[in-house]
Amino acid sequence: MSGFKGNKAALPQKPCAACGRPMTWRKKWERTWEQVKYCSDRCRSQAGKIAS
Repeated sequence: MSGFKGNKAALPQKPCAACGRPMTWRKKWERTWEQVKYCSDRCRSQAGKIAS
């Protein structure tokens, strides 16, 4: 297992659509970074309640 050992400040960031906290790019989101909108499952579920 080789974790990221570079400069994490250089990774792309964008705000969460629900809470506004900055989200930092993750390897898990490599292929779907453009579609990622929420920082967590909690924000994703809260966003559905607010919009309705």
